[in-house]
Amino acid sequence: MSVFIVDASVAAKWFIEEEYGEAALSVLDESNQLHAPDFLLLEMDSIICKWIRRGIVTTEEGSDLRVALRQYPIQHHSFVSFLDSAFAISNQTGQSVYDCLYVALAALLKGKMVTADKRLYEGIKNGQFKKHIIWIEDIK
Repeated sequence: MSVFIVDASVAAKWFIEEEYGEAALSVLDESNQLHAPDFLLLEMDSIICKWIRRGIVTTEEGSDLRVALRQYPIQHHSFVSFLDSAFAISNQTGQSVYDCLYVALAALLKGKMVTADKRLYEGIKNGQFKKHIIWIEDIK
């Protein structure tokens, strides 16, 4: 069993055909234990609103996607409890505090953050937190 922390760059690919979509779907394998900061729901709402504005999905479809996301087997964690860690990681890596919330949760749970955000991955992969991040295509 793998412990994966999924970020919005991965979760978005569960709903819209995009590059790395198949790899993102593989994360949902029932042998994986999925986690995310509760902040993921806010990020996904923002993404879904963009899709609605761009005409990618209708308002009704967007509402359905919000409901569907909440049905996925993801354990959500209150980000406040690891916000200080995310702040420290952000200062060490130069990445945003938002992104470092996922990295901080991965470190806390001794898991790996799965991301399709190349800029974030490149900023973390060679540093102190490299054991807590994995590129979406490297999921086996």
